[in-house]
Amino acid sequence: MTSEDYGGIGTLSERSLHAGLKEWYRKPNDEVEVDIDGYVIDIVRGGLLIEIQTRNFAALRTKLMKLIPNHRVRLVHPVARVRWIVRQTREGKEVSRRKSPKRSSVLSVFEELVSIPTLLLHRNFELEVIEVFDEQVMRDDGKGSWRRKGWSIVDRRLIDVADSHLFASPSDLVKLIPPDLKVPFTNADLATTLGCSKRLAQKLTYCLRKMNILGIGGKKGNSLLHKFQ
Repeated sequence: MTSEDYGGIGTLSERSLHAGLKEWYRKPNDEVEVDIDGYVIDIVRGGLLIEIQTRNFAALRTKLMKLIPNHRVRLVHPVARVRWIVRQTREGKEVSRRKSPKRSSVLSVFEELVSIPTLLLHRNFELEVIEVFDEQVMRDDGKGSWRRKGWSIVDRRLIDVADSHLFASPSDLVKLIPPDLKVPFTNADLATTLGCSKRLAQKLTYCLRKMNILGIGGKKGNSLLHKFQ
């Protein structure tokens, strides 16, 4: 299967963001959609296998675990630094376009990394987070959730790439923690320093504990204190 599981193989079954990133990422001598060890790989660059995954790292766990013992694998994940919300009629005619107030950053990768937190311990695995400008296309087809009042999210489109961050080992992720953060620290301390939600800070510390970067250094009230190993 492709790294986006939409029921088939190739760009016809991929959403636009995945296809756009693959086109942006590929270099002249790269091979695309290559069958290796029974899996279709998005991009093969010499001895490097590149998989682009826009969401749901858990769906790739088995595939990655089968590939990394014998191949160098890079997982590429986009996060939306700026997103535009495009609304369409049931027939697909655009009726509005506005900038979303929500912003993501490289830290957002921990929303997905909690599914495969130990893979960066393997010398053949690396993670690249790409900050993008994208569009989320919503259609008034009555099939969406009640929270979206029946509007469905039907596509995501790449507009531009703003930046990229390559993490080849757990120690690279430590650079995301501000050096002025007082240690030991709680998840609330980390969230305040990073300017993110406590929920995201919890996922970050969970991943770093699984990677043996952080350990538990006691408690502050009901909150765990984290320290570097």
